[in-house]
Amino acid sequence: MHLRLNLERDRHHTVISRLMPPSSPVPEEGRPGFPATRHSVVAALGHPDPSVRRVAFDALVSGYWRAVYLHLRWRWHRLPQDAEDLTQEFFARALEREFFQGYDPSQARFRTFLRVCLDRFAGRMHRDAQRLKRGGGREPLTLDFAGAEARFVEAGQVSEATAEALFHQEWVRALFGSAVQALAAECVGTPREVRFRLFERCDLGTLETDARPSYRELAHAFDLPETQVTNHLAWARREFRRHVLERLQALCGSEEEFRAEARALLGVEPA
Repeated sequence: MHLRLNLERDRHHTVISRLMPPSSPVPEEGRPGFPATRHSVVAALGHPDPSVRRVAFDALVSGYWRAVYLHLRWRWHRLPQDAEDLTQEFFARALEREFFQGYDPSQARFRTFLRVCLDRFAGRMHRDAQRLKRGGGREPLTLDFAGAEARFVEAGQVSEATAEALFHQEWVRALFGSAVQALAAECVGTPREVRFRLFERCDLGTLETDARPSYRELAHAFDLPETQVTNHLAWARREFRRHVLERLQALCGSEEEFRAEARALLGVEPA
């Protein structure tokens, strides 16, 4: 699996900037907060235990909120403050009214279902032309809207057709970014930290250059045999892919959807 990720710095912290390989076209369409492998947060939304539903919902928000915010900016041309309020309101209503529980995996992919729900919600709000009170009396979600807005500015002018493709791309960003964070949490501060640092240097790139260092250069920089660099990178990439697949499955509504998404994103057939 060839992976090339780059980092950029926004006003608050370093964030994942490009999470898909440069050669990939835009498609048309440790693990805190995520259930264990083979357990879908989509299915957990219908669990009888409210605490289980809330954990699943929080994981869902983590995977989709940036795509929701940017979709409101790109397709609905909402101003930043309005898009922030609508993002908060959309998820608040989804939780209160449990409308994600009506999802039927035989009808569509979950991300398509969510985007349709979002467009219906945004359309109703547009027709009502009611100004939302900030917060609405609910506890707001803690979301990095400044970072999301920086992405909006970076993308520039976006057509309605492109906005749908970018909704998918932002979902992939969040998915890959979460996997990178999980891999870092697994390695940093342990004897495996050098594996993550090699992965970071080779596959995440640097802030200064897009050039990928050779294994010989990495071996010299880390004072390791070149064969050890090869082994460490193979392990890190395998672990990264595992984290991606776990999170991907959690955000899919069915096994069939999960396998199709895995093939499209990583070119692999999950075991």
